[in-house]
Amino acid sequence: MQYRLGVLGGMGPQATNTFYQFVIDRTAARSDQEHVNALILSDSDMPDRTAAILGSEEERQAVYRRLLADARLLEGAGCTCIAVPCNTSHFFLDQVQEQIGIPILHMIRETARLLASRGLKRPGILATDGTIQTGLYQKEFSAAGIEAVIPSPGAQKLVMSLIYDDVKASRDGDPQKFAAVHQDLLAQGCDCGVLACTELSVFADKHHLPPFYTDAMAVLAERSVQACHKPLRDIFVK
Repeated sequence: MQYRLGVLGGMGPQATNTFYQFVIDRTAARSDQEHVNALILSDSDMPDRTAAILGSEEERQAVYRRLLADARLLEGAGCTCIAVPCNTSHFFLDQVQEQIGIPILHMIRETARLLASRGLKRPGILATDGTIQTGLYQKEFSAAGIEAVIPSPGAQKLVMSLIYDDVKASRDGDPQKFAAVHQDLLAQGCDCGVLACTELSVFADKHHLPPFYTDAMAVLAERSVQACHKPLRDIFVK
């Protein structure tokens, strides 16, 4: 059987680019043919997920229908699983999963399983307002016996600024903003942090972050390699 990863991306485009690089970096390949066979759909016209979740039912349905159409396109093209490198879009993915016949790798659940396996109990969640307000991480982490902690209102504004004013605006990101957010998580007694927005994965790719942080998109990349029956590089195995 030929395994093929479908990447439903474009949310944003730079995060999709970083995700695919993560997949390449984590595959123990010695030739082109040993890498993951992937089809990348970068749907940059996808409406903003946070705005839709916090907006009207019509706006939410527009995002759902677009995600479903893209997932069906990837399924029809012969993909055997789908990765969506966008945390906020996971609000819609269980509903999309019901309508297609191939598995969608769930970034949030996979991250919860990883933290639980490490005995971590109080992660700070760095994510968009939409992800935070819908409780996506809080729900999945609670099911794994983990208490998800959200930043204070002031720190959350800095997180959103990093995501929208910096990375989505094609800037590298302000380390001082991140440092202030980090101190907020420590003050709340967090034993780890989760980069729960793919724009923060882009930020982390450009700035050295301590091992305190787990990148949800990196977890998704590893699970994507495994789902396509390719070996992981030893240094990345979790």
